[in-house]
Amino acid sequence: MRPRLVAVALQAEPAPWRAAGFAVAGDGRCRIGTTDLVLGGGDGGFAGWTVSDAIPARDGLDGVPTTIVPTSSPTPSPRHPNTVSAIDHVVLATPDTARTFETLEAAGFALRRVRDAGPELRQGFFLFDDVLLEVVGPPEPRPGTAGDPARLWGVTLVADDLDAAAAGDHVGAPRDAAQPGRRIAVVDRAAGLGVRVALMSPRA
Repeated sequence: MRPRLVAVALQAEPAPWRAAGFAVAGDGRCRIGTTDLVLGGGDGGFAGWTVSDAIPARDGLDGVPTTIVPTSSPTPSPRHPNTVSAIDHVVLATPDTARTFETLEAAGFALRRVRDAGPELRQGFFLFDDVLLEVVGPPEPRPGTAGDPARLWGVTLVADDLDAAAAGDHVGAPRDAAQPGRRIAVVDRAAGLGVRVALMSPRA
């Protein structure tokens, strides 16, 4: 059984997310696919994540604050006015890719693929139940950074109608994504979402 990404806590205000076309509940929860984005207010950034007890992580995952909850069936996501329907992938940045890969594998994640994107970037791909986890970092730790923790870096969402979603304020023009046949649009920080967000067209 793959672990499920139950929730991701953001240090972000609900109002900008509503203005960007997301359905946000009164308690600041924004359900996308089977995962809640918990908008707790603050100056931006990620505060941690919640995963199912399919993994035995009680003290965080390589420095990422981690809450474990019992496995359960998620309730359906509401329809978002901007046509976002799912989380495509979450990006985890690390100063030590080998260490983070080992930590995730020890917690029950399966490393599906490793890609070297040039001399300075290595990517590793792991699977939650229905969300991709992309780990990015240098092939070898840079001097003085090996002991630094991993951290959540960004999230990419699936928009069923990418052109309509990108027509809103503070969203860049769609362009070809690295995945063949897909397009991506980056949300500008001026949108005030508090974290790095990108929108992608659905998988074929």
